[in-house]
Order: sequence, then C-alpha cells, then structure tokens
Amino acid sequence: MCADGSHVSAVIAPAQAAASSSPQNPVMRVLKWILDSPRLLLIGFLKLYRLIISPIYGDVCGYFPSCSAYALEAVTVHGAARGSWLATWRLLRCNPWGKGGIDMVPPGKRIWPEGKTPRIIVLNHPPIPDDTDESAAADRGA
Repeated sequence: MCADGSHVSAVIAPAQAAASSSPQNPVMRVLKWILDSPRLLLIGFLKLYRLIISPIYGDVCGYFPSCSAYALEAVTVHGAARGSWLATWRLLRCNPWGKGGIDMVPPGKRIWPEGKTPRIIVLNHPPIPDDTDESAAADRGA
C-alpha cells in the first residue's frame, strides 16, 4: 500500500461505482419496482403466450419478427405504455389484407450493458450478410 493512499482509492473506486449504479434509498427501490412492475408483467404474459399458445398456431404471421416477438421486444425496449401501443398498432396491421414483410421495432433510448442485451432483441435482429459478397461471387462466375 502506498503512503499517499492511492492504492486504497483504486480498490474502493470500482465498489463505489457499482454501488452508485443501484438505488440505495429504500424509497427509490420501491418506486423503481412500482414503475417496472407493468413492464415485467407484460413481458411475463408475452413469454407465457409464446411458450403455450404460439406453437399451436405455428408460423402464420406475415411479418418478421412475428407479432408476439415484436410485442415482446417493444415492451422490453420501450416499456409498458409505448411498447403496448406499438404492439397494438402492429396487431391491427397484421391481417389477411396486410402487406407483411420486415417490420422492426423502432429503436429506443435504453442502452444495454455489454453482453446483457435481452435475448429477444438478439433473436429479432439476426446478422444479415452484405450484398457485396453476392455481387462479388457473381462477378467471379460462381
């Protein structure tokens, strides 16, 4: 340990940074839980729907991602109110006369920590190869 105490501050700083990221005040924890409850309930309902009811219907949605996957991502990214509105609007467009196609959830303001991106977002955004690879192969005669 250094005489000026710099070693101690380097060890304490990460602990303080981790502690400051979560609310320490019990009132703030309760308030955060109250505000997150509707979103978490909707996410639970949508996961249950995707587990039990969605397999019965099969792949009938004309859109990618499916309506339930879209709703789950919308509620996860935008919260209960705006996510529900986006999911309802999508369900109204998903009908036999709808055009279908790729319809992604608009980007939200939430930032996910590295390696903590929710699984539904990863599944709804598969890597798409560049078109340049196909055109280069066509130019070579492949």
